[in-house]
Order: sequence, then structure tokens, then C-alpha cells
Amino acid sequence: MQTTPSRGRKSLKIKVAIASGFAVALGLSGALLAGVTPALAADLAAQPDAQVAVFMVPLTILVLTMMFEVSRYVWRNRIPASVPPRRRVTNWSAPKKR
Repeated sequence: MQTTPSRGRKSLKIKVAIASGFAVALGLSGALLAGVTPALAADLAAQPDAQVAVFMVPLTILVLTMMFEVSRYVWRNRIPASVPPRRRVTNWSAPKKR
């Protein structure tokens, strides 16, 4: 019998939090190295092209990801086939045997 509990796996939430923290830090450091200041970022956000890009890029990534997942699902042949309803077998004329 095991006397001490085993160390559980790290939760997915912790991994996602760590990954998003690294992504934010990487984005901030990249913006600082590129010389983006808050004033410059506000000027860029006022341009219509930047506003369209901010909306369309994540939407396009989402649609492409969904298309990839659907195609992966179909290629593995996991689409459920339509099954006819089950028919109950009842034979009212046959006597019950005891």
C-alpha cells in the first residue's frame, strides 16, 4: 500500500497561465525593442487599416483553426453514421417457458 500520495500532474490551467505570461512578456519586450511607445500605439490605433487588422487577423486565425480541426476529424473517419432506430422484438404469440 502506498503511504504517501504521489505528486499530481500540473494542472492545465497553470500551464496556460505560465504560457500566457511568457507570451505577454515576449510581446512587451518586442514592442519595447521596436520602439513602440504609448503615443505611437495610440496613433496606430486611430488608423482604419490597423482597426480592420486587429479585428480580422484573430478572426481569420480562428476560422483557419476550425477548418483544420474539421478536416482532421473527417480524415480520421470519425463522422458518426446515421443508425436506424432499434426495433423491439416482441413475439406475443410465443408462450413463456418456466
